[in-house]
Amino acid sequence: MKQDIATFDVEDARSEADGDSQDILGILEKHHEDGRGLIAILEEIQAKYGYLSEKALRTLGDRTGHSLVDIYGVATFYRSFSLQPRGKHLISACLGTACHVRAAPRIVEELERQLGIRAGETTPDKEFTLETVNCLGACALGPVVVVDGRYFSHVDTAAVKRILEAARAERPPVAESAAAANE
Repeated sequence: MKQDIATFDVEDARSEADGDSQDILGILEKHHEDGRGLIAILEEIQAKYGYLSEKALRTLGDRTGHSLVDIYGVATFYRSFSLQPRGKHLISACLGTACHVRAAPRIVEELERQLGIRAGETTPDKEFTLETVNCLGACALGPVVVVDGRYFSHVDTAAVKRILEAARAERPPVAESAAAANE
């Protein structure tokens, strides 16, 4: 039996702290409700709510027969999944060796200072989540920061302000050389 599923605005969906069981059941229905494609199901739930709530994971387990431990194992194995609400903008700062030796820790400190949070946290207004990663696969371009999937290379502390302002305005930052920014 096909159910009508309410469509929510992303912000409205994120305000639902634990997710709506009917929406989750609708997602499961699209995946034949047997839990095959667990990663795809988790991706769709996270896309809808911005994270994977305990309620969503329990509903998934109840309906598919997967144990909560198995679902939690998958959800925590892949870094792309979050069990905590994330901000509207996700910032990933690379701390891999190539970026580290090019002053990435200072970039992270500047991001933390300007956002008023530590890595692994979300701003109180839920605008930004800052995370650090071990490698973004762009070692020759380090230090690298990714905001909402957009890569910024050769980032210096002066560029952090422009990157954050552009994300707030939801526009690309104005290209500017590090030398010009330091004048």
